[in-house]
Amino acid sequence: MNDVRRATLPALAKINLDLRVIGKREDGYHELRTIFQTISLADSIGLSFQAARRTSIALDDPLAIPDNLVERAARLALDEMRVAGHVEILLKKRIPIGAGLGGGSSDAAAILLAMPVLAGREIALPRLIDLAAQLGSDVPFFLLGGRVAAIGRGTELFPLPDLPAQFGVLAAPGVHVSTAEAYRALGQRLTNALHLNKIGSFQSQLWGQGSAGSGVNDFEAVVFETHPQLKSIKTKLMKAGASPALMTGSGSAVFGLFPNRGAVASAVELLGGPGFARLYKISLVSRVRYRSLWRRALHEHLDGRTWPPQSRYSR
Repeated sequence: MNDVRRATLPALAKINLDLRVIGKREDGYHELRTIFQTISLADSIGLSFQAARRTSIALDDPLAIPDNLVERAARLALDEMRVAGHVEILLKKRIPIGAGLGGGSSDAAAILLAMPVLAGREIALPRLIDLAAQLGSDVPFFLLGGRVAAIGRGTELFPLPDLPAQFGVLAAPGVHVSTAEAYRALGQRLTNALHLNKIGSFQSQLWGQGSAGSGVNDFEAVVFETHPQLKSIKTKLMKAGASPALMTGSGSAVFGLFPNRGAVASAVELLGGPGFARLYKISLVSRVRYRSLWRRALHEHLDGRTWPPQSRYSR
């Protein structure tokens, strides 16, 4: 094979509909309980592959992100498949960086999903998840999409029923929140009794009535103290009728979900103002829609409708 195979990939952002930090693990990571949800805000990745005797990876990243995960993901996938080739990646960022939206993780997962399809090889989903976990705790989730419960360091994933269609507003104020400092500050407040309460409360949230509900993000307690403008955004979203209104990840983006587009428009007007925050109108993306977006992106290279996507070039 010496033809060039190309695709334009969707790399969707995520929000945390619930996030509890239980405590620090022996391996240095933190024990988490969270609910991930894919949303419509997305990066776009142009990917091309051509078989060759030696591997070369060219990344066009206008933001020049250091140690970009997409290049590491491409090399990891090629090594796993024992394939060499020329790979070109054009990264178009729309997801704000360092906002708790998983943009870099989603970009990496997109490469892991697409590389086997273009290269005409197969990597089974359990192995893909293992590779994704090597790149970051959020990366495995983006191999699945939709609404997912995650425990452990966030890599033990359990699919949840998708929520009804819902619209929202995402505010990204451009504030930098240090994840390490947020964990450190939160760790000083954790107790064994609190751990048990969080686990029970999280279970109750999972057994709820199939709505986004009134989720919790443990990081808000410490991050809002340092960055009160984020609390102000959440307060405005709640006044506009958001349910829930939460910070995502360890910040700094804050989102609110609403019952209809009219309520979203009103919230945007309330939050608007020069220099306040970048605002995005979003919708929840179900697992079915997530996979549909992927099949559309890779349709000319696919064989069947299995997941993960399978290559028609496979031998």
